[in-house]
Amino acid sequence: MSHILTLTMNPAVDVFTSIDRVTPGHKLRCEPAQTHPGGGGINVARVLHRLGADVRALYTSGGVTGRVLRELLAQEQIPAQAIEITNETRESFTVHEGCSGQDFRFVLPGPLLSEVEWRTCLDATSQAQAARYVIASGSLPPGVPSDFYAQMASQARTQGNLFVLDTSGAALRAALQAGVHLVKPSLRELRDLTGRPLAAESDWCEAARGLIHQGRAHIVALSLGEDGALLVTAEQAWRAHALKVEVASTIGAGDSFLAGLVWALDQQHDMAQALRYAMAAGAAALLTSGTSLCQTADIQRLLGDVQVQVL
Repeated sequence: MSHILTLTMNPAVDVFTSIDRVTPGHKLRCEPAQTHPGGGGINVARVLHRLGADVRALYTSGGVTGRVLRELLAQEQIPAQAIEITNETRESFTVHEGCSGQDFRFVLPGPLLSEVEWRTCLDATSQAQAARYVIASGSLPPGVPSDFYAQMASQARTQGNLFVLDTSGAALRAALQAGVHLVKPSLRELRDLTGRPLAAESDWCEAARGLIHQGRAHIVALSLGEDGALLVTAEQAWRAHALKVEVASTIGAGDSFLAGLVWALDQQHDMAQALRYAMAAGAAALLTSGTSLCQTADIQRLLGDVQVQVL
């Protein structure tokens, strides 16, 4: 059994292309497409694998697109296990507009899963007793109940796994009620959870620590986008500002951040250093187009530029 297991309930084949300008009503002649395996947990596993972690990606796979996804993962030599489903794995399509530098992302809901299929996924994670970390990342596809990650959290706690979650909406709220080891909300998601505007840094820390004191999480990694990130525990908080790099694409930066963070924690680095690795990985992902994600050499190069402040 791998040391780290990731689960992607709603993976995708990510297709990325570029064009000078996106305009309505005309055929848009794009550049040749890049194709990568995608979905939150798969992206996290890809980065962890590059960092040398003992990781396995568990994911759903259906139809022709599912076969393409399996081939793409094999090309990157990612240890993976596909759970067969009846309906077709989705594609996600992104167009990078050269004149503005913006990414236009078209994300489909994904295939409908039966109860048998989503329970098979839950059963598969129950075989991960030997894994130190179980990471669930990404949206839930249609047919999967909103408390699915909450069920995973309870199961992981029983098995002695450290459960890490990156999702949103009702699935996030339900899982936090069950309690997780580490959660990575965005500021918008934290505002939704608390119902508060959270205008200042002190408000962010207070809200994150509130989740911890309520028993909903042990560690909160708060993503602030262009403003960097916070890492909060019951005792301490750390702030890192975003690195200034030339942005080729913003896709996968959050997944790279999470992978860098978990890798560093698994390597027994302290919290401040773990946040440095997370920030370097997220910034490194910005340097690559599409969902190429971060490269290890770029992480190491950027690591020394990350400034972490104890709050």
